[in-house]
Amino acid sequence: MDDRTTTFQQHTPRLYGLAYRMLGSRADAEDVLQEAYLRWHQTNTEGVRTPEAWLVTTVTRLCIDRLRAARVEREAYTGPWLPEPLLTGDAAPPDYRAELASDLSIAFLVVLERLAPDERAAFLLHDVFDCGYAEVARILGKSEAACRQMVHRARLRVRRDRPRFAVSESARTALLNQFVAAVNACDQDALLALFAEDATWTSDGGGQVVAARQVVRGAERLTRFVLGIARRVQGRATYQVAPINGEAGLIIRLDGRLH
Repeated sequence: MDDRTTTFQQHTPRLYGLAYRMLGSRADAEDVLQEAYLRWHQTNTEGVRTPEAWLVTTVTRLCIDRLRAARVEREAYTGPWLPEPLLTGDAAPPDYRAELASDLSIAFLVVLERLAPDERAAFLLHDVFDCGYAEVARILGKSEAACRQMVHRARLRVRRDRPRFAVSESARTALLNQFVAAVNACDQDALLALFAEDATWTSDGGGQVVAARQVVRGAERLTRFVLGIARRVQGRATYQVAPINGEAGLIIRLDGRLH
């Protein structure tokens, strides 16, 4: 293994953490890292004083380009678009878990999706990855004052759209276990009791599995929707509570295969 490859691998967890948060897609994040790896091997490193800074700059700019292209693609996307879930449990390498430990929930990524690409990059670099404003300005090719404004606007928006209440992992896990029990029993009353009156269900099959094309709204409609699915897959489906995007989520398998 040559020195360039070793250097790149040392910074890969941080670069992946940045790319995934920027793009909300594992496949896109991996593509960006592959492109950054090729550019790293093609560049003249004699003029590179800090490899990490060069790599972070390259990955950030590639992500911004990818986001601008993705906005056009997602206008023609069928149904709602959601960030691609990421398993963050013990299966992930320890260095990756460290870089993906916080600010990774699907709700947070959905909020980030509402920011312009440059705003998203500035906010993540400063507030999540602890880059100073001077470094953010250098990476984005903008003035420090402009970067401060972008981070301030993004921070206000993220705080405004974040959940109003913090939920403990034990409470989240208990609720998911109650949900699984109600689904397995096809218990309409138990399911209805779990949903708030204004609850919503947003699903995105990514073009690979069947998903609702519209957001399902309201406790009663949600209950009927979930029971309809449960009855179709009864006897085939198994449910497992597991860490997804840094918090308890639900993995569903059909006939033993991840669905």
